[in-house]
Amino acid sequence: MRKFAFFLSVLILAFAGSSAFGQAIVLKGGDRVFSSEFSINEGKIVRTIKIGENTATSIIDKKNIDSLEWPYPAELTESADLLAKGKTEEAIAVLKKGRDFFENFEGIEGNWYLDIYFAYIEALNQGGKFDEVVKSLPALRSLKLSEAQKMRLRIIQLDIERQTTSDYAAIILEAQSIMKETDDSAIGASLWAIIADVHTRKKEWEKALLAYLRIPVFYGTQMQRVPEAELNAARTLIKMKRYEDANSFLGRIIESYPGSQVAEAATKEKAAINGMKNVIEDETAAADGKDKPKEGDAPKEAEEKPKA
Repeated sequence: MRKFAFFLSVLILAFAGSSAFGQAIVLKGGDRVFSSEFSINEGKIVRTIKIGENTATSIIDKKNIDSLEWPYPAELTESADLLAKGKTEEAIAVLKKGRDFFENFEGIEGNWYLDIYFAYIEALNQGGKFDEVVKSLPALRSLKLSEAQKMRLRIIQLDIERQTTSDYAAIILEAQSIMKETDDSAIGASLWAIIADVHTRKKEWEKALLAYLRIPVFYGTQMQRVPEAELNAARTLIKMKRYEDANSFLGRIIESYPGSQVAEAATKEKAAINGMKNVIEDETAAADGKDKPKEGDAPKEAEEKPKA
């Protein structure tokens, strides 16, 4: 077992080393400048060369860069993991850092700028930062988007429209139309979040609850969408006055996503309804016991027959 653990650790280190080693700028002459050999300083790509105990720096002109050799960015993996843990703000910060870095190589083959920038806008949208999303849309539309990204852009636009219009029927119709065009689970999860919000705005609590719960039940692989959906489902239970059910749901959210914004919001919601009973159950119990004799009451006698 120890030998296996040692072998596994060596394999992981080797893989990590090869990934870092693969991050490089490829110059037009064919030379590679690895990530450990350059930095970005005020928008300039600064190369550092160590000669003995001395170091020398030079600026790499963008026009001399042929391409980037860069594996799948850690920012995309890390941000997805953070969103799955309900840590939207941290995910946005990671993606912003990645966007700022790759922006220096915009237009160069092998650059991940578009992918990270798109993920950044989606994270902003998921975090409810709609003003920032609206400001970013013109720049996003000007980029050369893939067909999949164009579809995702339609969803972002639809999500903004639900914030600015009361034509809820049109929003749901468009969401259903998009769902017929694709079987992409990420798109499906995003659309059900929009549909659920529309039902919430219409105070259709039962429909909203079922729509929110579709995300963890049918789109569980889209983990970045699950924490928010579960929190909104719990909030819908509160609106339905199912306080005990919501309390239990919120407790699971707090345990599942420790240290996250979702857990923090759930803690506040839980404190507000602590000790409250399901109103529906109380009303039903009251109705059931309305005509029942109270403890200690004498049983009612049969009605007297009319005297002859």
